[in-house]
Amino acid sequence: MHVVVLGAGYAGLPLTRLLEEALPETVDITLVDESPDHLVQHELHRVIRRPELAAAITVPLPEVLERASVRVAHVEAIDRDERVVSLSTGALSYDVAAVCLGARTAYYGLEGVREHATPLKRLSHANRIRSGALAAFRTDDPGLVVGGAGLSGVQVAGELAAFAREERSDATITILERLGSVAPGFPENFRRAVRSALEEQGVDVRTDAAVARADGSHVVLESGERVPSDQFVWTGGIRGADALAGERPTVESDLRLDDRTFALGDAVRVVDAGGEPVPASAQAAVREARTVAESIATLVADDETIEAAGSHSEAFTFESPGWVVSVGDDAVATIGSRVLTGRPATALKTTVGLGYLSGVGDAENAVGLAYRDLLPDRLQRNH
Repeated sequence: MHVVVLGAGYAGLPLTRLLEEALPETVDITLVDESPDHLVQHELHRVIRRPELAAAITVPLPEVLERASVRVAHVEAIDRDERVVSLSTGALSYDVAAVCLGARTAYYGLEGVREHATPLKRLSHANRIRSGALAAFRTDDPGLVVGGAGLSGVQVAGELAAFAREERSDATITILERLGSVAPGFPENFRRAVRSALEEQGVDVRTDAAVARADGSHVVLESGERVPSDQFVWTGGIRGADALAGERPTVESDLRLDDRTFALGDAVRVVDAGGEPVPASAQAAVREARTVAESIATLVADDETIEAAGSHSEAFTFESPGWVVSVGDDAVATIGSRVLTGRPATALKTTVGLGYLSGVGDAENAVGLAYRDLLPDRLQRNH
């Protein structure tokens, strides 16, 4: 039997490691990704200010896998009837597949946004944002704009504000959100605390501010207002992978597209066993990987035909223990109904990151990131 995992992000890499433990040696496992490395996406914003962290958030796949084969290629199409994946390097057949391709940046056809904005999905994006910010800081009255106030946008805006202070720049950092609050979709107490933290960092928070278009010097809102922008970062939406025609299909709690194909993480819209939509997030992807690993392991252990395996699928229920987001050198976290800020929240975020990196087998980088988080920033710069 051949099990193929497409994508090595927060869903794909944990799933592959779990399958290595759960499946017999007679089962072949292949992990496909367009990069030979796993990127710790929730720490990517930090590279804007600390480019030396790039190595610490890059996990070489062969170093953390025991027996799965790694194939570096772009997934172009998935033929679920024939059970064949078309790759940039050729075709790959499978008996069971898990689609973990993540999401791409959505620009919604907004005029000039793709051309003039930088997303934050890759190390090259973080380096481009850093270079653009440094160039802007050298101009008179610089303005840096972040489109989208989800967790990624919040972290970018906070990082840019801290970066401006370090560079002794009077840059205006503006975050734009088309809905009525930052971190929309999250609990109200968390949203309030995140907005307060952004404002304390000096970020100009603009809600009910939908972007209409952008050019080389301004971001134009639907209201007609023109927001000056020497640099524009876009975190305003996600779409599906190219192999899924840009769509994010909906899957139920069994996390299946069909009897042969599982799908999880940001690649799809998940509705859990309680009928609740699951947020696109790292913690959801990691938890979904556990459910899919159990379903595939049960299928193999029972030696059932794949067509009969639907009855063996585990049901996924998402219960978040809380949320945490960085805002410059600060952080905001929730544990149940409690909201934490300052050092307790920063320590919690460090613990979460440490647990994740240790979980995917990268203890060395986990220790390095924890050291940088817990050591006061002024000492890091002099260390």
